[in-house]
Amino acid sequence: MALKIRLARGGTKKRPHYAIVIADSRSPRDGRFIEKIGFYNPLLPKDHADRIKLDVEKAKEWLKKGATASDRVHRFLANAGVLKPLVRNNPEKAKPKKKAQERAAAAAKAAAPADAS
Repeated sequence: MALKIRLARGGTKKRPHYAIVIADSRSPRDGRFIEKIGFYNPLLPKDHADRIKLDVEKAKEWLKKGATASDRVHRFLANAGVLKPLVRNNPEKAKPKKKAQERAAAAAKAAAPADAS
């Protein structure tokens, strides 16, 4: 059984809160889960104490049993010092697209004759 540590959404429309759960990866996002190990409320400020509550010991136990964390939960566990943070780097994404490159080339071409005189 492939286990995931992930978020299960609760709350009403436009007012979400999430439970941090251990679930089979094949079960639905808000469906059946094995154990609830915490909660996350994204509506609270980032420095608020009740924004995220996580039982780190239970998370460590489940990670030892082979559970994998979703991206967001992995970030929470990294902030708690349980896991190493994910390092992501996509230099292609930061490059200007075709239109922006054309505009930059046109601006450089227009600026070159002004500098020559």
